[in-house]
Amino acid sequence: MSDSLQSLLDTDRDGVVADLVGVIDAEVSDKKGLGGAAVKTAYAAAQKFKPGVITSATNHMLPDFLAALAPLWDSRPAGVSFPDHLTANADAASEALLTVTDDQAATANPALAKVYGSLRGKGKGHVSTALPRVGAVIEKHAG
Repeated sequence: MSDSLQSLLDTDRDGVVADLVGVIDAEVSDKKGLGGAAVKTAYAAAQKFKPGVITSATNHMLPDFLAALAPLWDSRPAGVSFPDHLTANADAASEALLTVTDDQAATANPALAKVYGSLRGKGKGHVSTALPRVGAVIEKHAG
């Protein structure tokens, strides 16, 4: 993993986690229509089932998320923001992040795995939409 991204685990992990949870909250809040209602319902159910689960899961998966994004961080052209680079490489970035969550869902509590499974089909679209915000958080903390 890039030294710059590895340092996020050592210097400001709590800040990175809090900002990423803020991204998740904002992305869920922004969802519209029937699909958005399904996402909001599943998100609320996960939080009700296990309060603090979003923060805990984000903290737990942060090293894997950073490892998944490191090749994109390292390949970012000079003068290009990380949010723009992630957006330009949305397919690879989304797949990399979903691989992490898929691996976690495989060993998750069955109720949480069921909620995740109900949303996974549209997961790539949801993750792609979130990439600018995710990239901004990484860039903010990595400098």
